[in-house]
Amino acid sequence: MKVLVTDGNTRPGLAITRSLGKAGHKVVVGHHKNRSLAGYSKYASSQCCYPDPISQPNEFINFLLKFTQENNVDAIFPVTDITTIPISREKSEFEKYCKVPCADYEIIDKAANKADIINLAKSLQLDVPKSIIINSVGDLDTIRNIDLGYPLVIKPSRSRILTDSGWILTSVTYAADERDLHQQLQCYQDEIFPIILQERITGPGLGIFMCFNKGQPVAAFSHQRIREKPPSGGVSVLSKSVELDPCAYEFSTKLLSSLQWQGVAMVEYKMDEKDGRPKLMEINGRFWGSLQLAIDSGVDFPMILARTLDRDFIESIKDYQIGVKTRWLWGDVDALLIRLIKDTKRQQLPEGADSKLLYFLKFLKLWEKNLHYEVLRVSDLKPWLYESYQWLIKLFR
Repeated sequence: MKVLVTDGNTRPGLAITRSLGKAGHKVVVGHHKNRSLAGYSKYASSQCCYPDPISQPNEFINFLLKFTQENNVDAIFPVTDITTIPISREKSEFEKYCKVPCADYEIIDKAANKADIINLAKSLQLDVPKSIIINSVGDLDTIRNIDLGYPLVIKPSRSRILTDSGWILTSVTYAADERDLHQQLQCYQDEIFPIILQERITGPGLGIFMCFNKGQPVAAFSHQRIREKPPSGGVSVLSKSVELDPCAYEFSTKLLSSLQWQGVAMVEYKMDEKDGRPKLMEINGRFWGSLQLAIDSGVDFPMILARTLDRDFIESIKDYQIGVKTRWLWGDVDALLIRLIKDTKRQQLPEGADSKLLYFLKFLKLWEKNLHYEVLRVSDLKPWLYESYQWLIKLFR
């Protein structure tokens, strides 16, 4: 099978390329520049350079439609939100020439809307943080008698918003008090509303990673983040495979089944220290950053997804090796530099965080049983050499 993998300069893109390439599939790596991380893998049979999907979403789609038709591509594996959303919107056009293993646009669009997912979760009697959804700054008057507590979470209903002029990227922020809340909301563009005001849940993050076929779960996996970039919370740079939390798995299955999900998804939770139960945060309807850890642990999501294309593949894959660790080396170095150089008081570190000395000593533990390096693989070294070159350029700049 000839597969086009988008977002070739991402770590999930590299993981997919290695997985499918090892299995004998021909992998075409796509990126909006001529060079990419996955493009340097020995498992990439060829590369293509498409228009930037962020600044040229329409040109990006037109290029891919023509490319898949002229190059006999059998399937497209979109990787990030920026490529998954526009490809799913034109899924019926792509499927004239190839297969697209993701949900229909209407379903992905609903999953990407955190406000809709909160309402859906409530209807399914799943645990969610106490939340208020506002459609404008003027709606603030309606929440004066509802105590969400401070600091308050300000969460745009969408992480990425596609407009006629391109993408708007949003992020979660926190309001220290009512005045701070008003000031922050005044800065938001109209397109970003509705916005969710949410109580802040204290506790560790939890992700359930799943693959569905025709609304039925076929694979599941979970991990624990050990170190993140930045250290205050962000993308995982060292993570470990852990057993599936029964409650979070049940919630995720109910949620995705109700959506009639197709393909992969990550459902994120916070384990509430108050009651020990997972509180739903959001659904990411795409591949995730720590995909390689799942593969290293025995759940090869790219290959499982490929199998759903050829037949009515329905089986439950939940058994995998527990305690496997995967480390993104250069991301871990970045996190170390932030931890050592940045003012500790300004980092908003989680309670009980290691001292700078202990953090550094743990970083120096380069080898241990069941530890894998995400990009650095001796059997496929070029991607890591390219990543190192790019890291050094950014450092000197």
